[in-house]
Amino acid sequence: MTLAESFFYFLAYSLLGWVLENVYSYVTTGVFWKEGFLKGPYKPMYGFAPLLLLLLAGTVRNWISLLVLCIVIPTAVEYLSGYLLLGLFGRRFWNYSGHRFQLHGHICLRFSLYWGLLSVMVLRFVHPYMERIYNGLKPAWDIAGPILLLLLLADLTWTFKVRRSEWKQSPV
Repeated sequence: MTLAESFFYFLAYSLLGWVLENVYSYVTTGVFWKEGFLKGPYKPMYGFAPLLLLLLAGTVRNWISLLVLCIVIPTAVEYLSGYLLLGLFGRRFWNYSGHRFQLHGHICLRFSLYWGLLSVMVLRFVHPYMERIYNGLKPAWDIAGPILLLLLLADLTWTFKVRRSEWKQSPV
């Protein structure tokens, strides 16, 4: 997998993650917009986890090991993300403290199993389409990719500045 292809998958899955979370929010709360870390329509956890799974899936020899990876990788990404966001900004963007079998509010067994199922579905059904989309868009992606990277970096920079400012202004 090339760097350009990896970035395409990262952005595509980050955007799909944003859609998924907002649809879930709408179904469970009636509100489509669920605030995330970034201001733009990206959920980087949903970009990183599939990339790691794609890189590691080729080393797996049986379906049980793949299923374990499909649970462990997204759960580890979610835990690390929650830990870092809380440490950097003093804020939780999700909290599983009220769930059974949770760890520090960052992860819980129920959602880890959801991530496992979602990851299997992505690897088995979604990613083959993503590969075809990337291959069809490759000439345009060579131009659009760097532009979208700059937009993502601008979003990250702006978001980091705004979030740090919010954190500094919040009462202790």
